[in-house]
Amino acid sequence: MDFIKKITRRSFIKKAIFTLVSLELIYVLTNLLKKGNEAKAPENLFNAGEVDLFENGQVYPFSTERFYLSRLKDGGFLALSTKCTHLGCTIQFKTKEDKFQCPCHASAFNKHGDVLAPPAIRALDLFPVSIVDNKVLVDTANPVKRNKYDRSQITYA
Repeated sequence: MDFIKKITRRSFIKKAIFTLVSLELIYVLTNLLKKGNEAKAPENLFNAGEVDLFENGQVYPFSTERFYLSRLKDGGFLALSTKCTHLGCTIQFKTKEDKFQCPCHASAFNKHGDVLAPPAIRALDLFPVSIVDNKVLVDTANPVKRNKYDRSQITYA
């Protein structure tokens, strides 16, 4: 009981403020350290699966991530946006015709994302692909706008 009587209102408020400021500082430092590690961590990339799961010459839809993974005949990978570069409609891959087509205004694109038929005037946006530990990782947070397909855009296992 004597202990409770010795604590004044002023000392209690000082200790409470000191504790709150300390907790806030720890929280801020922890978040800063987490953000520094997140930029380097491959967990931020979408894991599409093992390289061997994808057959050469095939296109695989990943609708929830809004991209198509195109495995080219030579074994390279391209991750193409599902968004048409004309007005942003969602494109579809037509297996029989072996091309991407926009249902809104009939723009068409080949497996590399190049324009086959207007009104779109530039290639489909590309998502960077990397192969780590035999896994295909796609960076869906950083689409690359491009005018046309270039061989340097392909990622090989």
